[in-house]
Amino acid sequence: MGRLVRATDWSNTALGPREHWSPDFIASMSVMLNSAESVYLVWGPERLLFFNDAFHRVLPGLSRKALGRPAHEVLGSAWRDMQPYAEKAFAGESSRVKNQRLTIRRNGLNENTWWSLSFSPLYDDTGSVAGLFCQIDETTDQMRTETRLDENEAFTDRVLASINDCIKVLDLDGKLTFMSEGGKKIMEVSDFNAIRGCPWPDFWQDQGNVDAMAAVQAAREGRFASFTGVAQTMAGNKKWWHVQASPILGKDGHPEKILCVSRDITSLREAEASLRALNESLEQRVIERTQDRDRIWRLSADLMLVAYFDGGIFAVNPAWNQVLGYTEKQLVGTPFLDLVHPDDMLETESAAAQLREGKVFSGFKNRYRHADGSYRMIAWTAVPDNQFIHAVGRDIQAEEQAKEALRQSEDALRQSQKLEAIGQLTGGVAHDFNNLLTVIKSCADLLKNTSLAEARRLKYVDAISSTVDRAARLTGQLLTFARRQALRPEVFNAGQSVLRVGEMMDSLTGARIKVTISVPDEPCFVNADGSQFDTALVNMAVNARDAMEGEGTLSIKVASAQCLPSVRSHPQRAGHYVTVSLSDTGSGIHPDKLSVIFEPFYTTKGVGQGTGLGLSQVYGFAKQSGGEILVDSEYGKGSTFTLYLPSATPDGAAREEAVSSASHTDLALCVLMVEDNEDIGIFTSQTLEHLGFQVLWVSDGQSALDALGSHPESFQVVFSDISMPGMSGIELFGEIEARYPWLPVVLTTGYNDDYAHLSGEQTRRFDLLQKPYSTDALSALLHKVVMDRVSG
Repeated sequence: MGRLVRATDWSNTALGPREHWSPDFIASMSVMLNSAESVYLVWGPERLLFFNDAFHRVLPGLSRKALGRPAHEVLGSAWRDMQPYAEKAFAGESSRVKNQRLTIRRNGLNENTWWSLSFSPLYDDTGSVAGLFCQIDETTDQMRTETRLDENEAFTDRVLASINDCIKVLDLDGKLTFMSEGGKKIMEVSDFNAIRGCPWPDFWQDQGNVDAMAAVQAAREGRFASFTGVAQTMAGNKKWWHVQASPILGKDGHPEKILCVSRDITSLREAEASLRALNESLEQRVIERTQDRDRIWRLSADLMLVAYFDGGIFAVNPAWNQVLGYTEKQLVGTPFLDLVHPDDMLETESAAAQLREGKVFSGFKNRYRHADGSYRMIAWTAVPDNQFIHAVGRDIQAEEQAKEALRQSEDALRQSQKLEAIGQLTGGVAHDFNNLLTVIKSCADLLKNTSLAEARRLKYVDAISSTVDRAARLTGQLLTFARRQALRPEVFNAGQSVLRVGEMMDSLTGARIKVTISVPDEPCFVNADGSQFDTALVNMAVNARDAMEGEGTLSIKVASAQCLPSVRSHPQRAGHYVTVSLSDTGSGIHPDKLSVIFEPFYTTKGVGQGTGLGLSQVYGFAKQSGGEILVDSEYGKGSTFTLYLPSATPDGAAREEAVSSASHTDLALCVLMVEDNEDIGIFTSQTLEHLGFQVLWVSDGQSALDALGSHPESFQVVFSDISMPGMSGIELFGEIEARYPWLPVVLTTGYNDDYAHLSGEQTRRFDLLQKPYSTDALSALLHKVVMDRVSG
């Protein structure tokens, strides 16, 4: 690092030429570079970072080009974690922090590490703080070792608590000093402190007392002792006990304490008494049971297997021929692993090894080859004895296929519910889209007039822009309904969602139905799947429209409730709920039909006019979200459907979707734009250049990486489409994040299936601009991400 400092031309940096460096800085640099400890130096108002060879060995992934750059750019999140201590040093206060948890990137991966750090201020010749020293010592191995020790101690406590024997520790006089939690239960001890210090033999009577004292004496002399006797629990219940007493030796090898283990054998003694009473008929019973086992062996439809621990088959029952097509002669003496599917081999070998150690398996599944070459899924129950593995297997191939068919049916059912909602929207959406296209087409034709006044030209341009915004909202709704994905709960404001879906209600209900929407001013947060919530609203609105036969009033109201009323045999439940009510002026529901309207495929419509899945989707969504759906209807006068969902607390403030770029327009940013569509690339790059940006446009992800590879510092931000051939925008972001973590990335898309299936945590790693976007929105977001990265 010293050679690198001397070989670098610092003329164009904030430090200036090396010959002009202050003696204080040079002295501090010399101490840091010659230290055998891991040390880094931060100097000047720009917080420039220098580090020695020992520090570079601790963080081998740190580029040598990082020397002399601002510390926050080089160290990233680790610097943000340490910044409070650094600011103390710049204020003249030394500090030390032990076992600070930091996330750093080593070997291309993010890693949780722990460090002890010492921060010291550095003064210039005027007595002012000009920089800081930080000496670091990695304590990751120590912290992980302590964590393992804590886990082992907790595990030991759990083991003692789970053992049903009464484990006691006595002093050498035979007095109680400790009793395990399991022992307290079987001895029915409510307060151990009440008996702590009591002589243990006193709990026994008659011969038991004699045996207990003898066992204490034997253990005191370093010998093992055991006996069986009767003693009462603290609740007065008599039980038979088998007792083992052994010495606990101290460091000098002499008995220090006495370990006493008492096992409740009452059931065993009662069983022995019963066995003696039935001794005369034992032989006959054995014969009968042997015959029963033989019949079960021969007649069972399940596979039965006796095998050696090395895998060799000792015996099989006739069911092997029926299920897998093999005879006993073919199988005996061969390894059963030869029949196991290759993909299940490692798991089966592991289970066999655990059986050798005495473990019992229930419900272990693997695939066995049939004589015809196909494979069958078998569920095994297996137990070991001293010599063999005994196993019973059930052919569950048909069950597994049925489960898979059911899963596919459920997926298809959920998708059909969404498609039914889309079908209800299709006609109205087509009508609205044609209206929007008519406005755009008319304005575009009028703009061709060369003699058009400037004010009128601006009016037509504004009309096209606002019409595109309305079309984008309509497209977004369709994508939400049509997206094929599993339930994905999230916290959102139900009132805002109702207002957003309400924009489409005219298309859905028709012009003769008046729609009114009432939403409270305060947010109504719920934790549910947003797409399913929107679909439920559409399904209830469609149901109301059909009940009114296309004419009437539909009222939608969002409110809150302090309980969930009793419904369908469920009692009233207290709690905080958000309610969404849809009231119509339609025909109402006959009382006889109220109990079946939520059943799948139930419908009063004619053939081809509905699947009967709409209200069942609403019911299923409410139940899965921890809520309920209630209906209040008067036959001939209308109905009110009320959806109850539990209130939720938002994770944090909602993210601002629009940012102002007024304060950043003076920044001349260089943008690397990645867009495979030629028309979009041309117009967007020209737009950005018109706004004062410097733009390099490339058409694919690999070209973007090539451009960054030579001079990454030339660009302040990357703006990329997600949907591109070859490397997608999301994959490009991952590469940039790994190589240039200081470089911000903005992604854009109209709709992308890969992005739709990202988790919330993944999408928060980058900024997204939805297509179509406005020039102002694009400019503002590019400035914002750059300023956020600079200020962060």
